[in-house]
This record gives sequence, structure tokens and C-alpha cells, in this order.
Amino acid sequence: RPQPVAESGAVGPVQVTRLDGGDPDRTGTTSPRRAGLPPDLWAGSDAGTLSQMVLATPARLDAMQDLLKRVLTAQLAPPTEAGNRGQLFLARADRLLDMGALDQAQALLGAAGPGEPEIFRRLFDVALLEGDEGRACAIMNGTPGIAPSFAARIFCLAQSGDWAAAAISLHGAEALGLVDERRAILLTHFLDDGLVDGGQILEPADRMTPLEFRIHEAVGQPLPTTPLPVAFAQSDLRLNGGFKARLEAAERLAVAGALPASDLRRIYAEQRPAASGGVWERASVMRTLEAALVNGDLQQALPRAFEEFRKAGMADLLAEMVAADLPDSDDPQVAEITSLLRAWVGLPGTPRSEPAADLAAPPQPAPDIRRGEALLTAMADVDAALEGDLARAGRGIAMLRALGLDADADKAETQITLLPQMTAQP
Repeated sequence: RPQPVAESGAVGPVQVTRLDGGDPDRTGTTSPRRAGLPPDLWAGSDAGTLSQMVLATPARLDAMQDLLKRVLTAQLAPPTEAGNRGQLFLARADRLLDMGALDQAQALLGAAGPGEPEIFRRLFDVALLEGDEGRACAIMNGTPGIAPSFAARIFCLAQSGDWAAAAISLHGAEALGLVDERRAILLTHFLDDGLVDGGQILEPADRMTPLEFRIHEAVGQPLPTTPLPVAFAQSDLRLNGGFKARLEAAERLAVAGALPASDLRRIYAEQRPAASGGVWERASVMRTLEAALVNGDLQQALPRAFEEFRKAGMADLLAEMVAADLPDSDDPQVAEITSLLRAWVGLPGTPRSEPAADLAAPPQPAPDIRRGEALLTAMADVDAALEGDLARAGRGIAMLRALGLDADADKAETQITLLPQMTAQP
């Protein structure tokens, strides 16, 4: 019987199957010490509650994006009330996918091994979005019973060159009602080159799956990724697409915390901007700023770049890209922007800004149990600062301190204090 497949790149409710072998909830790619987290963070909680909280915890502030990724990838002891074994592991992987962090999700899933259908289904989706389906299909073709769907089996048969077997499988699946009509039409176009040039426009599904996304591309009807969940933007990073789509995808992923700012900086520099406005304008000011960093004359380049990125709500990305490279300056405006960007990323020696009064929350008692739940709640509270709720954010910061996460609390407090300067319109 075919296993269910994700209906879109967005993460829905976690589906759980019994996972044999080692407990995947123990799996991680980062040690607790490196992550700065206690190994027993999940003690006292049940897997179901934690799974729901992991999937719902926002992470928009830079400080919280970093903390959430450490929580999701750390090798921690399973919850005391384990419930369905593997449920929390799958929720962690799904939250990484929801962020568009495909590399981290792939590493986490791979650490648990691809032998279980629920794990392999996610690895297969990642491979499709990254254009590496050949490797995923090789595993699937050699592992009976692991195919995430009948459509995936047909796709991999064709991908491996066995077009006849793929066509026979499709006809059989249609006859048995294992493939719905719309998907059968899509697969038929994929398998029959004669239909590709027929001019028929294939309507995309309301909820796009990575497999259907790749088939649309294969039949010459690629779909834009902008309206799709952020994980789909990873496919636009491949070098076989246009530079504008690559730039837009890189920005979108960097905003979500799924692409390092250093990678975004490198992509900006790959080609000369072909036009002006929007992403082209940011690429242009970055090229000018890069040249100014070399010759030491930032008087015009840095203010212009700062205002352009601030207009787009991405001044934080500019800080992450260049703050460490900015020299001291005698120019008052350049010095002010330099200090702001350095403070945002927390460079050593940067004076801390005086926190807003509303962030001053009374000390919180450290919870004796359910520290993981307290941490995830605190992260959501901190993120409320982006809606202007500084009192709630202050409570979240106080709880981070109570949990021993002083560095994260300091970074969050600084970034919240600097938000008006980083987001004000020129």
C-alpha cells in the first residue's frame, strides 16, 4: 500500500509511524554543549506537547532564529513522557523544512538513517527541491516498501531510465485508482515526450508537492516559487535558472534564516545587475559597497546601502553581511551606521544599547520541570516584540536568563532595542 506524501512544502500535522532500531528522538547533529543547551532539556514533558510547540514556535528575530536552529538540531535526551517514539524528531525535521533550512533538515534526517518511510519521505522531498533526485531514487529503488507514494515510484522508474516499467506502472495505478486524474495527466506528460509539445497547459495543484513541482519543470512548464512555501525557493538557487530568480530566492531564504548571510553576499556579487529597482537595486548597492570597503571610502556607499536594505526590511541582513568588515570612521553618519550594524550582530567590544524600559521584566524562577516548554514559550514571547508587545518580550527575555541562556537573552534584548533604528523608513 503506498505511503502518504506531503501535499506541499509547508508543514502540516506530524504523522507518526513506529520507528524501529534506535530512538530517533535522541538524534541530533550538534552536541548539547556546542548548542549551549542542557542535555535533559525535554525532561518532564511529553512528546506530543513538545511537537506541537516546536511546529508553532515563531523565529523571526535573528536571535531567535539562531536559537531555534540549535534547539532543533541538538542531540538531546528524549522527553520523559516519550509517547509515540520519533514524533518529536519528525516535528524537529519538519520545522527545519518549514524554515527552508533544507541542508540542516537533510543532515538531521540522514543522521537517523533513511530506512524508515516517514524519514525517507522527507529526505525524498529535500532531494527533489535541491535537484538531487537521482540519489534519492537510487535509495528508493533499492529499498522495497520505502516509496513515499506510487507517483514517486513511477517518477523514479523513469528517472533511472526504465520508461517502459514506469508507463506500465502508471497504467496499472490508474486502473486501480491509486493515482488521481490530475496527477495521472501530469505523469503522462512526463513519460510521453510527444505530449510536451502539444501546447496543453497543466494546471498546478492547489497544494504543491516537491514531486509535482519537479515534474512541471521536467515537462517544460516550471512554476514560480514566490507563491509557494519558502522551502521551494531552494530550487531557484541552482545555477540553471535566471540570476534574478536566484537573487530573490537567496534573499527570501536569508530572511527566513535558512541561508547564511555570507552566501547571500556572495550571490549578490556573482553578476552585474541587469536592471534597477527591487532586488537589482540591493545587488547594485552591495557591489558599490564592496568596492568602497576595498578603497576605504564609505561616506556615500554605506549610507546608501543601509537605507536601501532598511526600506526592504533587511537591514539585519546587511549587518550580518558586512558589520565585521566595517572600519572605524571619522564621518559621523558612517560611524553611526557602523556602530548600529556592529551592535546588531553583537561584535565583541560593541557597547550595549540601553534596553527599552518595557523590556525590564522581573526575574523569572527557573522551572524545575518542563524546561523545554518554558524555552519554546519564551522564544514566542520574545518574537512578540515585532508586533510591538515589549512587555511580553521582556517576560520572554527574563525566562531565557532564568534558563541560563544569558547570551541569547542579551542578543535578543539588544536587537529589540535597536529595532526602531533598523526598521525606520527614510
